Amino acid sequence: MHVPEGVLSGSASGIAVLGASAVLAAAGTAIGLRRMDYERVPRVAMLSAAFFVASLVQVPLGPTSEHLMLNGLVGLVLGWAAFPAILIALVLQSIFLPVSGGITTLGLNTLTMALPAVVAHYLFRRAARSNRAQVAFAAGMGAGVVATVLGAILLSAALGTAGQGFARVSQVVLALLVSLSPVEGLVTASAVVFLRKVRPELLEAPVWRPARLEVSDG
Repeated sequence: MHVPEGVLSGSASGIAVLGASAVLAAAGTAIGLRRMDYERVPRVAMLSAAFFVASLVQVPLGPTSEHLMLNGLVGLVLGWAAFPAILIALVLQSIFLPVSGGITTLGLNTLTMALPAVVAHYLFRRAARSNRAQVAFAAGMGAGVVATVLGAILLSAALGTAGQGFARVSQVVLALLVSLSPVEGLVTASAVVFLRKVRPELLEAPVWRPARLEVSDG
């Protein structure tokens, strides 16, 4: 879910979108850094690395290639700190995977992935901390699907500003990403359940305790 370098810079409207998204991404990153205390730095680094590694497995599909994003999981764990975490990962991607985007699209790519992550955080963070495994799984599923669909909508809208030649591409990308959102949801849901079992503090959630066995006297 990246806008490649040079796609939007060929039109005035595209340049405006790039500029506005860079400002919004910078604002989101500033908020994330302000709310990120020293103890959360390792957590941000870990999720940023996971986001980067997930992007290394590219699957060609139609006019684009797709990979797991995990921005729903990043949002659940980090909240607003998803902005700096995703920004760092995208900077590394631009160095090692130039096809993923460059400096001019860094703001837009950050915004299309980090903003949905923050939305998923506020929508599903409480449910992800539930003592019931089914509720936590559903929260992870919802976070993955919502983050992917919102990101797809933002990406499609951005591509739509590049001119008539990209109108069809934006529609195909939107349909493709929406159809793949359940996969992202399942992966995120599985990760949430796993974290609740082994590292619940990452979600600021209580430890799951085994259900009590009721023994009757006869």
